[in-house]
Amino acid sequence: MDYDIIVVGGGHAGCEAALASSRRNHKTLLITSNKNNIADMPCNPSIGGPAKGIVVREIAALGGEMANNTDKSFLQMKMLNTKKGPAVRALRAQADKVTYRKEMINTLENTANLTILESMVEDLIIENNTIKGVILENGKKINSKAVILTTGTYLKGAVLYGSTKISSGPHDERPSKFLSDNLKKLGFKIKRLKTGTPPRIEKASIDFSKAQLQPGDDVEHFFSFYNNKHYDVTKQLPCYLIYTTSLTHEIIKENLDKSSMYGGYVEGVGPRYCPSIEDKIVRFSDKERHQLFLEPESIYYDDIYLQGFSTSMPHDIQEKMVHSLPGLEHAKINKYAYAIEYDAIDSTQLKPTLETKLINGLYTAGQINGTSGYEEAACQGLMAGINASLKLDGKEGLILKRNEAYIGVLIDDLVTKGVIDPYRLLTSRAEYRLLLRDDNADLRLMDYGHQIGLINDEIYKIFNKKKESINKLIEELKGCLLNPNKENNEYLESINTPGIVVTTALYDLLKRPEIEIKNLSKFIDLNYSDEVLEQVSINIKYEGYISKANKEALKMMEYDNIKIREDIDYEKIHNIAKEAKQKLTEIRPTSIGQAMRISGVNPSDITMLMVYLKRNNNE
Repeated sequence: MDYDIIVVGGGHAGCEAALASSRRNHKTLLITSNKNNIADMPCNPSIGGPAKGIVVREIAALGGEMANNTDKSFLQMKMLNTKKGPAVRALRAQADKVTYRKEMINTLENTANLTILESMVEDLIIENNTIKGVILENGKKINSKAVILTTGTYLKGAVLYGSTKISSGPHDERPSKFLSDNLKKLGFKIKRLKTGTPPRIEKASIDFSKAQLQPGDDVEHFFSFYNNKHYDVTKQLPCYLIYTTSLTHEIIKENLDKSSMYGGYVEGVGPRYCPSIEDKIVRFSDKERHQLFLEPESIYYDDIYLQGFSTSMPHDIQEKMVHSLPGLEHAKINKYAYAIEYDAIDSTQLKPTLETKLINGLYTAGQINGTSGYEEAACQGLMAGINASLKLDGKEGLILKRNEAYIGVLIDDLVTKGVIDPYRLLTSRAEYRLLLRDDNADLRLMDYGHQIGLINDEIYKIFNKKKESINKLIEELKGCLLNPNKENNEYLESINTPGIVVTTALYDLLKRPEIEIKNLSKFIDLNYSDEVLEQVSINIKYEGYISKANKEALKMMEYDNIKIREDIDYEKIHNIAKEAKQKLTEIRPTSIGQAMRISGVNPSDITMLMVYLKRNNNE
């Protein structure tokens, strides 16, 4: 049977890719080695967090599934960084690993145009540098017009602890042994990466009285938009905070040579921003302790995830390490920690649509591109699914700009800069992070979601009403003028803000940091939703900063709008540095803006490139 699109891999990237393409009416086949592991969370039991939580909201605004699925399956929900500015606030959920997986499988099985097949893909069918389908491990060929590879950590996956190294994917699953070699034969640059996971502890064996309680928020939060769901905030499961001890550090230092990493058994490059506990002890030797979190994984079993304690130590050393922690002196380890190595491709061999430059119609998404994290994988899968289906429809791909979405930042970083170690999305990577907030993800992206057919008319109608309400309230605040009389000034002083000496619009009054929008209810009807009030308040209070960021983004967009032909010969351009020629030839930027973001390309190189383009266009 032939398909429009084949998705290889059933992780978070694969689920989003398959749903996007099938919901856009393309006949889609999702191939996974084990159907029961679809949407699996082999590592942490959380969705969201700094930057990542905003990505989940962006996925929701574009019509993806991760947000909806998290809202169906969370154990605890919390808004992080509420005491800081709106640019860094982000939602984080503790997800039930069992429920999350079951709900996603149910969604996939009940989606039209989507078939799930249990098998292993060993090779691709290529004709004239164009994808034509896949070849399964039993030799069967399946034809398709596009293929999306979302293989996670399964490409030549190897599990390590101590000196032990086992060919395996997560959960003792079979790895993909041949696909990465076949990709290498096609010209793809293959790199070896590493990640890891902490031990799981039996809940009943932990003395929680020695840990600090970390409850969920006492108000409702959702990743998805415009739903009428409710939950009992008092029934959320708690997390707990503990710290490593001097004994923990002593045990690790004495046994460093037994670690897979420090013993020389690891080939792959590990994540810089999510290091193992032994790596933390070595790299941050001045720190007396490191924080760890005890997090529930599911209501269906009692495993507690020891966040921040990833390790590749042998099992007997792990026992000593765990027992050195407060409250875990008698803990039982249900599952030992391990490191896992896997193959990935060089992400600079991708176009901004996530289509590969080498093979027409072949897309990649997730950890195969060098990223880490469920959210990073899911957003790539969504974009690959959207762009593969748009291409089959003869339409231009959807490429999000750096000032439009964290998703745009992530993909631009991948295809322009590449990765050395597993890429983790951080707020600091986004130069326009004040524009890319949790609260305005729908305002930034839902028009796109509706245009591509993944946001239905009902949701889109509610969204437009929200926009109308925001504009209406802003105009009312501008139009409502306060006179500097005694009554008004007495009220202003009662809310700890100075009185006014000239007639002042409520719009300008709200710019005062000590005034909250609810304080203005004395003067104006504020019968609006909390989302509208929050959006208006942020836009007014941060108006100057937002305006400055928008101006900077528009300036960069001018460079992004200067397109560069794909077939340009950089060797013909005089006075460009050798390194710049090499990088430009390798990455093949599509615009001057992208060229400016390539490491090793200097402003003088950009100047000469623009001169060349101008002359070339005039010929």
